[in-house]
Amino acid sequence: MEEIEKEKITALHSQLLVTTIFHPMEYAKVLIQLGYEPLPPRRSTTLFGRPAMILPNVFQYIKFIKASDGYFGCYRGLSARILGLIASSQLSSKVINVCGIDLPEISDPPNIITDDEPKLEDYVKMGRRDMIMHTASVVVSYPFHVVSVRMMASFIGKEEDYNTLLGTIVSIYKDDGILGFFHGLIPKLLGDLTCIAVTGVLAYYVNKYFVKTKDLRYYTVPILTFITSTLTYPLVVVSTCMAVAGSSLKAGNPPAMPKYTSWQACWRDLLRNKQHKRGSSLIFRYYIAPIAAMQ
Repeated sequence: MEEIEKEKITALHSQLLVTTIFHPMEYAKVLIQLGYEPLPPRRSTTLFGRPAMILPNVFQYIKFIKASDGYFGCYRGLSARILGLIASSQLSSKVINVCGIDLPEISDPPNIITDDEPKLEDYVKMGRRDMIMHTASVVVSYPFHVVSVRMMASFIGKEEDYNTLLGTIVSIYKDDGILGFFHGLIPKLLGDLTCIAVTGVLAYYVNKYFVKTKDLRYYTVPILTFITSTLTYPLVVVSTCMAVAGSSLKAGNPPAMPKYTSWQACWRDLLRNKQHKRGSSLIFRYYIAPIAAMQ
């Protein structure tokens, strides 16, 4: 546990730097996930030459935000994200200790030091460890995630109450109480834990039957995590929408967003309208009209 905590603290500085540099892209991505498209699509073609309507890419989106709010406006919500990273780094291990949970001691990935045959029980231990650590990390940092998302979502309706970190915290508490800081937590955890579990199972079989060289096993889990995360991405969109839904923000109410009674209702609506992958591509963004718009 101590080694893991030291590694997280060491990685915190680089995480903060990367988060700050790429925040404008994350900001634009959140607005896209919420379904906010202020710039009209234009006629174009797909990579295969078929006619299509294409939406502005993420850089054009950022340019629009900058034109509206200036350079520093592109960093709306960054303060909450930074606090979330710090909370995750400093508190997740302490939460695990307080709960009395013992983390399995296992190398990552298993059997990396030797060319021994991968053992299923080792990958089960790794998956259990990662799921416990990730759950603790998400739970302690999620309130800051909701604060960040709502600060960014306030760009849509220009609500002044959400301009500052403290103002957003007060507004969330007024809207929904303490539970408001955990709106969208279930689909977030469901998607992340599914990704970890599926990645662990696939990593075991890939390393057992296809990757025999120990050096190459370093790359198995990261590659499979990327592939699996694309499958669970719709739950990320659901989580983002639910973090805003029903709040005092214009972005979380009709006509910008339907009234959702649960995250399952949000999931079904996004799936029915083929909007469940919003933001998965930030460069080639093809317009898909909602069913309601086509009727």
